[in-house]
Amino acid sequence: MCTNSVPNPASLKTHPEIIVFDVDGVLVDVRESFHKTVLETVRFFTGKRVTRKEFQIWKSKPGFNDDWKLSTAWVQSLGATQSYEEVKNKFVELYWGKNGKPGNVVREKWLLPRPSLRRLAERAELALFTGRVRQEIDYTLERSRVRQYFRHIVTVEDVSHPKPDPEGLLRILAGRPPEKAIYLGDNIDDALAAQAAQIPFVAVLKRRSEARLIRWPQLVGCGAIALLDSVGQLEAWLESSQANDL
Repeated sequence: MCTNSVPNPASLKTHPEIIVFDVDGVLVDVRESFHKTVLETVRFFTGKRVTRKEFQIWKSKPGFNDDWKLSTAWVQSLGATQSYEEVKNKFVELYWGKNGKPGNVVREKWLLPRPSLRRLAERAELALFTGRVRQEIDYTLERSRVRQYFRHIVTVEDVSHPKPDPEGLLRILAGRPPEKAIYLGDNIDDALAAQAAQIPFVAVLKRRSEARLIRWPQLVGCGAIALLDSVGQLEAWLESSQANDL
């Protein structure tokens, strides 16, 4: 699945010129929005009480960055016969809400304070490469009042080949050397995309979480150069890695 055949640098000699973020699980806590919606969708179609641990196992497989695709595969693996479109439609209803009742989207939380974003944006070009559709990322950026800090935003609708394909990262680089960038992500498709683009990959996985227990060894195998407990540690890690040449 992953090899270390693409050499990522073990240290950052200078502050990266381009910092690219994945969104879900990195900049936004989506445990009570997207993750909850996956569990509710699967339960709706199968009647089974699936767990968050099971979700993390699915999320650790390549090709399941897309929660609509993941939900469909999970539903069908449990014997249900609903199509991708049927599963997607129920997912969208649970996520956005219906008939004036808000959905799970209101439960998500932005994780990186604006003062930190401002400081990072003063030193580097900030960008987003996300598996979200444009409507989803627009809602989050407007609600959190952080759009102005990101020079480039690449969604799944902006590429012909979504993650783990590196198309979105290469679009952001626009011909610039990949070693001048870093990509922060939390799952295997993020790491695979970074490896294919030859961009240094930094994993963000909450301490003592099921995701960290399952995915960190995988991400090391994909060349991750560091593990952060949260995106809020990014500034300190950048300063430390440059000062100590780690």
